Amino acid sequence: MRLIVLCFLCAVCRMSFSQDKAYTSFIDVNYFSGNIALHNNDILHLIQGHPEGVIFGWNKKTYGFNAWEQRYNYPDYGMSIAYQNLKNKVLGNVVSAYVHYNFYFFKRYLMFRIGQGLAYTNNPYNKENNFRNIAFGTHIMSSTYALLNYKKECLFDNIGFQAGLSFIHYSNANVKAPNTSINSISLNVGVTYRLEENSPEYQYTLIENDRGFRQSIKYNLVFRTGINESDVVGSGQFPFYIVSAYTDKRINRKSALQLGVDVFFSNFLKELIYYKSVAFPEDNISGDEDFKRVGVFVGHELFINKISILSQLGYYVYYPFDFEGRTYFRIGVKRYFGNKWFGALTLKSHGAKAEAVEFGIGVRL
Repeated sequence: MRLIVLCFLCAVCRMSFSQDKAYTSFIDVNYFSGNIALHNNDILHLIQGHPEGVIFGWNKKTYGFNAWEQRYNYPDYGMSIAYQNLKNKVLGNVVSAYVHYNFYFFKRYLMFRIGQGLAYTNNPYNKENNFRNIAFGTHIMSSTYALLNYKKECLFDNIGFQAGLSFIHYSNANVKAPNTSINSISLNVGVTYRLEENSPEYQYTLIENDRGFRQSIKYNLVFRTGINESDVVGSGQFPFYIVSAYTDKRINRKSALQLGVDVFFSNFLKELIYYKSVAFPEDNISGDEDFKRVGVFVGHELFINKISILSQLGYYVYYPFDFEGRTYFRIGVKRYFGNKWFGALTLKSHGAKAEAVEFGIGVRL
């Protein structure tokens, strides 16, 4: 989790001190209230009342001085802080901090915000004092949130209005058990305030055939690692290692398609295999099953400046021990350093069940 904190702080610092040729900024405050989504029957006892909270955001507008800003319809980027009362003393309250992007549609009246960051809960699982909280196994978690809002700026001088839907997800991605996680879906309403009086003109300098960009097939090699734990509380945290090789084909400025293979060395499975062989003899597990897995996957990469959004769907072709099914998903972000090297922060899951947060480094040739 310290690595997650470090990566997040680096992103915040870069965002805070980067300079554009010209910009305007605005702040917004949103109140939200809604429900915890039932994604797992094990959390039924945790759903009480209607969680509510506040999101405060600082946003920096773009005007097309960089080509990627024009391709994405002049998005905003910024930082946000949220507080949520989960209306259950077992779950406690959560404070979170994010970096986010705002994307605009329908003449900029519809805003979609996606944010990624860290959350702190004041009441995680404790086997003596809070054993009912199977949602949060650690104080510090990763968190993702999204807003889909109707937005109208500067209705009264610099004051604007927005309202819509919000989604917040908290999870430690099985860094430590338990971790059933919490998803909340809410209605939100808020106000915006523009901080500067004047703004520059939107630029459009893309060449006519900008969308016709093509690139030859590239070859990628990635090494990923981290720590995680099985769902058996107290079974211990173990390192894992993943080697991935894949090809990608850039089909336009924004997108590339991927095809590849993963080899998983998941040491927590060693302990889980042994535990099940002893505790559940009726499952006919010998304890000698191989903990390694091999998967093939297809994927998509969405390029935004030097950052890209990664999504992959995989299937285990070598699967000697049954753990959460044969299909898996991976989502996350990549940051390119030059033309070849990149770092990656990704989440691997089986459906709604997270397995690990992966820290990776790779090369694209």
